[in-house]
Amino acid sequence: MNELLWEPSSQRIKKTQLFKFTLQINQKFGTSIKNFDDLHHFSVSNPGDFWSAAYDFFGVIGSKGDLIYKESDKFHESQFFPDATLNFAQNLLVASGDEEAIVFWSEDGKRLSYTFTQIKRMALSFASGLKEQGLLPGDRVAAYIPNIPEAATCMMGTAAIGAVWSSCSPDFGVAGVLDRFSQIEPKVLVTTDGYLYGGKVYSNLEKLPGILEGLPTVEKVIIIPFMKIKAEFFDPRMIMLADFTEPHVQKEFIFEEFPFDHPLYILFSSGTTGKPKCIVHAAGRILLQHLKEHQLHMDIHSGDRVFYFTTCGWMMWNWQVSALATGATLVLFDGSPLACKGKILLDLARYEAVTFFGISAKYISAIHKAGLEPIKTHEFPKLRTIASTGSPLSGESFDYIYHSFKNDVQLASISGGTDLVGCFVLGNPIGPVYKGEIQAPGLGMEIDVFDEQGNSIEHGKGELVCKKPFMSKPLKFWNDENNEKFLAAYFKTYPNIWHHGDYIERTVHGGFIIHGRSDTTLNPGGVRIGTAEIYRQVEKVEEVLESLVIGQEFEDDVRVILFVKLREGFDLTDELKAKIKQKIKENTTPRHVPAKIIKAPDIPKTKSGKITEIAVHDLIHGKKINNTESIANPEVLSFYEHLVIT
Repeated sequence: MNELLWEPSSQRIKKTQLFKFTLQINQKFGTSIKNFDDLHHFSVSNPGDFWSAAYDFFGVIGSKGDLIYKESDKFHESQFFPDATLNFAQNLLVASGDEEAIVFWSEDGKRLSYTFTQIKRMALSFASGLKEQGLLPGDRVAAYIPNIPEAATCMMGTAAIGAVWSSCSPDFGVAGVLDRFSQIEPKVLVTTDGYLYGGKVYSNLEKLPGILEGLPTVEKVIIIPFMKIKAEFFDPRMIMLADFTEPHVQKEFIFEEFPFDHPLYILFSSGTTGKPKCIVHAAGRILLQHLKEHQLHMDIHSGDRVFYFTTCGWMMWNWQVSALATGATLVLFDGSPLACKGKILLDLARYEAVTFFGISAKYISAIHKAGLEPIKTHEFPKLRTIASTGSPLSGESFDYIYHSFKNDVQLASISGGTDLVGCFVLGNPIGPVYKGEIQAPGLGMEIDVFDEQGNSIEHGKGELVCKKPFMSKPLKFWNDENNEKFLAAYFKTYPNIWHHGDYIERTVHGGFIIHGRSDTTLNPGGVRIGTAEIYRQVEKVEEVLESLVIGQEFEDDVRVILFVKLREGFDLTDELKAKIKQKIKENTTPRHVPAKIIKAPDIPKTKSGKITEIAVHDLIHGKKINNTESIANPEVLSFYEHLVIT
């Protein structure tokens, strides 16, 4: 049984949004919900009542309509709020005044601050500029941009007129940008002159001619002078952001309401095995999903200060920006999270009095390995919640947070995906935190664990599924005739049941453990092993900085191959190999022990920091990687491509 690390006091519980919401549910429907499990059961058994009450509790601005949930015998055709209308941007720009709405830090120490009044002016003048440009609802605005305040305000301006926003981070090369944006044919491109990462300035303007050549539909290119880089070329479509918005600053803007399922975002899959899928998400669905997760699961209140380390190419950017709808202040950062010897984000959290601190499992592991102990060097008196996502969070990282970061905090490991711009499993602010476990299923998400035959299993590992329609189900894939690719992606494995592709286990506490992606599940001797089970043990080995594990087809079976990137000053001796194998064996099973351990110069990752196991698996088996643009360090792939494992 996993160790209890934290539980909220009764006083803290009564202050949570979740507690207040439960009281309202009981009063409105005459129920006697006493705990989270009761509320979750109510949410999946009575979706219409649950979401109607949530809409009211969150104070959504719009026309709600009478029909809340229109069920269909086909999962993907069920509808929420089919008669409702709203404006996504209006709901994010609800606060006003001179309090800080967005605070920005750069890795070089630059700090910028904008009030609620200022961001509303910035967003709506951009919206008016788009209207004058002739953009209509449904037209696309693409952004090639770092995580700066203008990314958020331009997105809200785009949403205000019903246009569709799509962004990627500026570390993509020309081919990577075109793989994404050429599919959606944007009319406007927003970019900065450059960006800063790891102490080095990079130019976006150098890549702009090639990008524009591949995007013939672009009518206007809006440049944000972030790094003050001078352009070496001129295109008549180019205009500075200030020149684009200044004529419209004093104009009155009237929000138009759009249908609940009006397109808001196009996000992209990682695209490591081909062109990225273009996933279309709806405004009302994203708004309600994020309000639920922020307020009920993460206990974000008006006036809180919310931070998540992300780029504009990761769904966590879209997730974080929605916190404005709760009246929270966004704290943004762009650059290397390990700047200032790994202390930059810790300094940010302390200085800005962050109440919600979101990072990745890899970041926690990195500062742990670096020997940082924030509990001794930084005070976080207002920090209530630390969230982690991107990959499974190891038990050792749970211990690290409570022993070396802050002991009175809700550690919410969360897991979902770009497919839903949200979470299937995440935090519960009124429940305990157990080592190595995600606390709870998402409200309104009827998830289950299935075996390969489609049977629900109470114990053991299996496939993460969702058995009923959920709020932030994507609308469709862009340019997917008859929804063929969409239906194949999510409903092919289990008919009419959403198959997410995570390998998951239910715990005795009602929580969950993610064991990695099921498409990278190892299968030695016919026994399924999640890659995260091995990573959790390897992370305990001091000499290992990072690792990657795959299954190699070998002699009519599968054998486990482990690649390790070692800390400086260490070599992969026979003694170290034995130490790694022993650590894995004593905490898992003999089948988990790798047949081969190989020293690697680096571990390939996507630009959002996720390990690319599939790419390495394909290279080891002689397959070509069709798309390396989504990989942050593609130069290392040649090591795996030319490796011969005997």
